[in-house]
Amino acid sequence: MAALTLMMVLAANLCAAAEKGPPGRTLVVGTKEAPPFSMKTEDGTWTGIGIDLWREIAAELDLPFEFRETDLQGLLDGIADRSLDVAVAAITVTSEREKAMDFTQPFFHTGLGIAVAHRRRSPWLAVFRSLLSPTILQFVGGLFLFMILIGSLMWLLERKSNPGHFGSGRIDGINSGIWWSAVTLTTVGYGDKTPVTTRGRVLALLWMLVGIAAVSFLTAHITSNLTLVQLTSPIKGPEDLIHVRVGSVTDTTSSNYLKENHLLFYPYQTASEGLRAIAGGKIEALVYDKPILQYLIRKDFLTDLEVLPITFLPQDYGIALPAGSPLREPINRSLLQIIESPAWQGTLAGYLGR
Repeated sequence: MAALTLMMVLAANLCAAAEKGPPGRTLVVGTKEAPPFSMKTEDGTWTGIGIDLWREIAAELDLPFEFRETDLQGLLDGIADRSLDVAVAAITVTSEREKAMDFTQPFFHTGLGIAVAHRRRSPWLAVFRSLLSPTILQFVGGLFLFMILIGSLMWLLERKSNPGHFGSGRIDGINSGIWWSAVTLTTVGYGDKTPVTTRGRVLALLWMLVGIAAVSFLTAHITSNLTLVQLTSPIKGPEDLIHVRVGSVTDTTSSNYLKENHLLFYPYQTASEGLRAIAGGKIEALVYDKPILQYLIRKDFLTDLEVLPITFLPQDYGIALPAGSPLREPINRSLLQIIESPAWQGTLAGYLGR
């Protein structure tokens, strides 16, 4: 009887040890930058929704571990070839990935989102910004310098034959020439200063044509910006992506979605790079995991970008493990206890806001 009791105690201890993971070995936990689920701080430590969850699981199961940073493909390959014991980040559970590895119960339910520039409330704001663009400022600056040159040239041509309008000293004469150049350029034409020589009138005719062209260009620029702002339909959902320039992060669920739907897109290495492309006007929408877009915009692009309220292609994030890993069941039990607790909602709110 005593021997039977001893065997039962030994069996129970072995089971408990199995649940706590391989004795005497430090687990290699792969991760990557995927804010707010996994983020590397300036001092080299890791934090984030998934990282905090894993630390709590490891503490409960008494699992020693060390982090190893890689990219998404490195995580998937490392789990598949067992060079990694665990992978924690924003890893989407898919049927294709399930063929090569195991996943825990999902710890976050989400989907794809679309980031766009803030829809401007007033079309005149867009016009004002366009008028301050480098191209327009260079055009106006060059025109101003040319106006001074033409005014000075008119004074040289008219100062002897037309002293009443362009004479009375060099400074006054040049000032008169510049004044004439300005009113002629803007097609105002007060008539208080007029050339009388043939050469002066030829120069005046050419300058009038330049003025008409310059005013027409600026008018067309303002009108086109107003028309674009008023007539361009905002992106409301994935069905509108075919009409705009779209970006996505390479080799992700979002890029695969765009490929499967035959949508051309600009590839970016990170979501932050894609968001900067929207802010810079290179693309008009970025498709990626919605909570990551929300976090990055809230952190770095709050006044410029927004995430549309729609969520499509539902997906779940889980912790990846090698196929047949004995850690799966004990991790699942610990994970479910954590995400069912009120403290978990506080963790999510701390990273994503309420």
